[in-house]
Amino acid sequence: MPSEPFPHSLPLDEHGMRLLAPAHAAETAASFDLTRLPGGFHADPYPVYHALRMHAPVHRVASGCVLSRHADLEAVYKDTATFSSDKKLEFRPKYGDSPLYAHHTTSLVFNDPPLHTRVRRIMAGALTARAIAGMERPVEDLVDRLLDDMEKRNEVDLIEDFAAAIPVEVIGNLLAVPREERGPLRAWSLAILGALEPVPSPEQLQHGNRAVSEFLDYLGGLVAARRKSSGDPDEDVLTRLIVGESNGQRLNEAELLQNCIFILNAGHETTTNLIGNGLVALLEWPGERERLIRDPSLAKTAVEEFLRFESSNQLGNRMTTRATEIGGVALPAQTSITLCIGAANRDPERFPHPDRLDVGRQPNRHLAFASGPHQCVGMNVARLEGRIAIGRFLARFPNYRARGKPVRGGRVRFRGFLSIPASLH
Repeated sequence: MPSEPFPHSLPLDEHGMRLLAPAHAAETAASFDLTRLPGGFHADPYPVYHALRMHAPVHRVASGCVLSRHADLEAVYKDTATFSSDKKLEFRPKYGDSPLYAHHTTSLVFNDPPLHTRVRRIMAGALTARAIAGMERPVEDLVDRLLDDMEKRNEVDLIEDFAAAIPVEVIGNLLAVPREERGPLRAWSLAILGALEPVPSPEQLQHGNRAVSEFLDYLGGLVAARRKSSGDPDEDVLTRLIVGESNGQRLNEAELLQNCIFILNAGHETTTNLIGNGLVALLEWPGERERLIRDPSLAKTAVEEFLRFESSNQLGNRMTTRATEIGGVALPAQTSITLCIGAANRDPERFPHPDRLDVGRQPNRHLAFASGPHQCVGMNVARLEGRIAIGRFLARFPNYRARGKPVRGGRVRFRGFLSIPASLH
């Protein structure tokens, strides 16, 4: 049995769940709205998600409905004909005619076939099992260099000095971005993803639009240089996107540039959060940390558990293309669906003791990478980074501890930390 954590806002019940009082839970579920979140939600959304699943698993809101059950999310992910990922209609009121609108409505994740199929096939061709296996040694070397540098200082920030540095380098290598030009990548990613919040502020929209424009300007030069001097399309994702498929399918210039931005955004923020969330979870569950240190062979299942327990991406969206029904609730065409991934990954119908961290949990069919045709194309790269980063960190610094309170990112869609001050010894 996994060890008890340090105290949270609510104690675990006999089923390993943190539940609101029944009357409060029913009221919370009935009034839930992503545009007006209850107090404490950013710190701990899971009691609210439990309330939704118990009292309003298909919860109507002004913009559509919110789903919180694992089975319902799986059904939506698999039925791409009924539940569209295309955001051209949904994002127009949010972004207007802007760089953010052009980016999000062209990138892989927010499109349906045939564009989605074409981009995914081209991208997957550079992320084969052989290519990912070839990344292992370079990622180990990168992690070891970061650990060496941190050891000299002892007091570090586990995000700035470690978690955020790893995916930027890995994605920089995939796109063959010159190392001396990688400085702006993380800030661009944070700004673009920050504008995906349910209700972005004017500042978030401004920063996001500027980041898209600056990134496009940079990529234009990078692509022009790559056209003159191609890399290996079996390993260089950018070259692969440029040359397309052997059957002659290629991306136009806008599709090419926007999906390069998508590769950075999809691979950077989520992997940073996976590593940071995992290291904080191990601080809160010291028995599980000792278990993983004693048995490093649990690294793979531990990464899957971190993805389930604190999903880097907490929300997804779909739009109904026709009248349908979910959980006995009739939904008309053009209904916006919010998929609560964080809620589905704590569903007790799928995961026993869902609010307990268990680094050896099996089976663990979480939805952190979605499911069906839109399952994350780079998920095995993220798994590789998480396994190497957390495993080698624990081997070097088994007694690390918090130095002050970690700072949450303050976002609903992407769950992670801006800062994790820590002492290594």
